[in-house]
Amino acid sequence: FTVIDYSIFALLLVLSSAIGLFYALSGNRQRTVQEFLLANRNMSFLPVALSLLATFQSAVAILGVPAEIYRFGTEYWFLGCSYFLGLLIPAHIFIPIFYRLHITSTYEYLELRFNKTVRVFGTVTFIFQMVIYMGVVLYAPALALNAVTGFDLWSAVLTIGLVCTLYTTLGGLKAVIWTDVFQTLVMFAGQLAVIVVGARRVGGMARIWHLAEQEGKISGIDLDPDPFKRYTFWTLSMGGVFMMLSLYGVNQAQVQRYLSARSEWEAKLSCYAVFPCQQIVLCLSCLTGLVMFIYDREHPLAPAQRPRSSDQLVLYFVMDVLRDLPGLPGLFVACLFSGSLSTISSAFNSLATVTMEDLVRPCCPGLSESRATLLSKLLALGYGLLCLGMAYVSSMLGPVLQAAISIFGMVGGPLLGLFCLGMFFPCANSMGAVVGLLAGLAMAFWVGIGSLLQSMGAAREPYPPNSTLLPTAGNLTAALATTLLTPTLAPQSPSGLQKFYNLSYMWYSAHNSTTVILVGLLVSLLTG
Repeated sequence: FTVIDYSIFALLLVLSSAIGLFYALSGNRQRTVQEFLLANRNMSFLPVALSLLATFQSAVAILGVPAEIYRFGTEYWFLGCSYFLGLLIPAHIFIPIFYRLHITSTYEYLELRFNKTVRVFGTVTFIFQMVIYMGVVLYAPALALNAVTGFDLWSAVLTIGLVCTLYTTLGGLKAVIWTDVFQTLVMFAGQLAVIVVGARRVGGMARIWHLAEQEGKISGIDLDPDPFKRYTFWTLSMGGVFMMLSLYGVNQAQVQRYLSARSEWEAKLSCYAVFPCQQIVLCLSCLTGLVMFIYDREHPLAPAQRPRSSDQLVLYFVMDVLRDLPGLPGLFVACLFSGSLSTISSAFNSLATVTMEDLVRPCCPGLSESRATLLSKLLALGYGLLCLGMAYVSSMLGPVLQAAISIFGMVGGPLLGLFCLGMFFPCANSMGAVVGLLAGLAMAFWVGIGSLLQSMGAAREPYPPNSTLLPTAGNLTAALATTLLTPTLAPQSPSGLQKFYNLSYMWYSAHNSTTVILVGLLVSLLTG
């Protein structure tokens, strides 16, 4: 890491803070709750679309997807098929409902449809999900970076956490959206630089594709309907739709962006505009994985230097490929931390929104506008400091870190089920909604934690010689990409419950949301 690299990294942080300060000091200076939490409902579709993209394109994905392609081949690429329905359904079903109700928090819908209890249950579930996730998203890339480059761990965590808290608290949602736009461009630049330089080192993209095909890394369409296989066409294209709906349909961080658009049409347009951007991001990640695979075949690292977990693969590869080009390692690190910043800032803002609208306002109905705005800013600040605390907790957890990231995937499905129950089933009542949500969460944690414990047990078994599989739960950083990389090194022929725990993680959202709907309908029918 040279002075130029540090300068590029510092520039990212300075520009992100500057955008926050600009919106804190311009316009109405974030004086109303609507301006602070919803950018005055005045955003055009393009910045909203790029912000939607950046929110869940976290550092976990930048590190995780190429490592996934490196290990399992290009089957993951078929996830792109799920984006079509996964964005079309929110555009034509969820956005019109939320936008026309003129709500600020998605959970207000639950009170209008069921009652206050269901709204509070939904809100608390979301807060639990996001608080755990944001600590991990902050800590995980800093940890991987520290392991590979020696970049000081806690100074990276503190810098990112404080810069993010600063611009989110001062500039509100408008600052968050525009910094997301800037950070998305940095992410594209960082990944492109790695692909271009890496491909040149090993003889061009055509040669990479040809060699990857010979090595069996270019996957065909696998139409096997078995839900226990890690990736098949159906798992990715159908299971992926539910995963996309839990992110782009009902997640507060995303819905808040739709609600900040000038009109319902602009909100829908932002959903359409995300589609090509998502495909480009997926292509870049998959190409990085292929370049990495061929580069590793031709320039293997010494056994002592090999990364101890799959999430470090990308960083080792990047540092090796870009080591002679000052500035480019810094650009990739900026790309990685852009992923973290965009995800964490969205978390702060959405958490401040749901806490304010769902928990504070109903308790203090006489709150003045200026008081409410100040309180929203203090909540954003409070969640920022809590995030630093959660990053510290993540560092203490060790292998449990893996469980913490899985929780994000576990909770998204039941919340999707709860909203679908309200929107598509007029016969569902509030008792059914609460019991359904609790049943969905119980099922999610049972399957999620069961599969996690099983995979950790399997990962402790010795590897066969010459195995290309990397130990996935061997050390702390193993867990970084569990949302994308749930290890499935299971026994050869599992049966009974063990078989159930082997369910592909791409089906988690579908499985858990279906549980909520079925239990919710059953209880609703029994309780009239």
